[in-house]
Amino acid sequence: MDRIDEESQQPAPPVTFTGRKTLVAAAVAVVLIAGALLIRPARTGDDARPPGPSERAASAVGRGAPVAAVDLTALVAGREKWVAAHPRDHASWAVLGAAYLEQGRRTADSGWFPKAEKALKRSLEARPAEKGNFDAMTGMGTLANARRDFGTGKKWGELLRAQAPERWTAYPVLVDAYTGLGDYKAAQAAMDRLLELQTGLVAYTKASQVYRDRGWREDAVMAMEHAAGAAKAPAEKAHALFRLGELSFERGDAALALTQYEAALRTDPGQAQALGGRARALAGLGRGGEAVRDYRMALGRTPVPQLALELGELLEALGRGQEARVPYDMLGALAARDGSNGVDDDVVLGLYEADHGDPAAAVRRLSQEWSRHKSVQVADALGWALHKSGDDVAALEYAKKATEQGLRSADFAYHRAMIERGLGDESAARRHLEEALRTNPRFSPLRAPRAKEMLTVIGQPAAGGPENVLPTKPWVAPELPKPNPPKPKPPAVPPAAKPTPTPASD
Repeated sequence: MDRIDEESQQPAPPVTFTGRKTLVAAAVAVVLIAGALLIRPARTGDDARPPGPSERAASAVGRGAPVAAVDLTALVAGREKWVAAHPRDHASWAVLGAAYLEQGRRTADSGWFPKAEKALKRSLEARPAEKGNFDAMTGMGTLANARRDFGTGKKWGELLRAQAPERWTAYPVLVDAYTGLGDYKAAQAAMDRLLELQTGLVAYTKASQVYRDRGWREDAVMAMEHAAGAAKAPAEKAHALFRLGELSFERGDAALALTQYEAALRTDPGQAQALGGRARALAGLGRGGEAVRDYRMALGRTPVPQLALELGELLEALGRGQEARVPYDMLGALAARDGSNGVDDDVVLGLYEADHGDPAAAVRRLSQEWSRHKSVQVADALGWALHKSGDDVAALEYAKKATEQGLRSADFAYHRAMIERGLGDESAARRHLEEALRTNPRFSPLRAPRAKEMLTVIGQPAAGGPENVLPTKPWVAPELPKPNPPKPKPPAVPPAAKPTPTPASD
């Protein structure tokens, strides 16, 4: 025991020159490894660690997919800190711009859009578009479409496609831009190319959008179901369920739509769009009190003019006109906020003015909008404003543009029916009222009851008319003459035998 204590008290051997070199090399190796861990780029496929919130959000915004609120907050905070120290990092500025844009979309707060534009422009300053800054170009096109500036969105999308035709992120920008401009053939061509290059949530969502605009409901639902299957995170799954709810409600199945909206909210409680959808479905099912509650909660989370208009009209339908003034006033304030941030709300404002304000002002507003964007939504709104201002002849031309592209909309059919009735064409009005109620009998708490009432006023066609149009007696098949039996053929006569020549006598 004493021997061991003596050995333990012996001084340590001096570090030789060779030993010092070993220690220095080890210290350098530790520093290099630590540095590599700190600045390591994107994780490789064999990395077993799960991605963190910032990484998940960066991956999603890079694909143009929805992002969970907590992940998005982490991404924004991390990139803001990074670019403050590295102002020439064009890639990080582009990611930050896309994150700001997603914040604006998720919260329906257009105040994020100027911040997104500033970040994307900083990225383009550090690396211009002509040098291939594709992420910033994609962000600028997506931002323009979010502001409903579809002409600018088209320019960015086409520039990106020209520089990198195989880069799939150009085509969602082009689908949205062409759709907003009313060029539905170009939108479908862009969608077809997108599906050739990429499949997944974003591609299937754009395909569903194009199919819906063409009136191909079953294809739209199938594409959206594929999108739900391709979702990689709860926020993505919830967004797909919300879109399925929208498709169900548009075709008149409010009960199924309610189920899908509620599934979206269970999947991602922060999916405020689904809360507005649930309010719409509840109103369609006659549960007005619950619908008012949900509309108010939705407006508290995602204050958008469309929801304010829907709540005001629901309150009017419930006989609560005084209360309706609150969401109508909110609509104006929200539109003013959006306008200051570069967002175009002219369609919803025009519809509000046509029905609840100044139809002449609606015509002026929507005529300017038509000069920029010739979509079916603008055509329908302008036609309705012209009708409300008393010009049914001009209104019918725009109503035809809205209803003859393929989109099956109960609101569009109702607007056209009322315009045709104003022109005295009751037969066409009846046909389009029936189409509206067949498409979605619960399309509006105000207009759906009016459509049913109008059908009873118009009634059935008067008796008479051209012969065989409204026959007075049931049709009976006439007795046709029976064909004559074929005549029997005469028996065949054998040919006469040739006479035998008689020999001449001497």
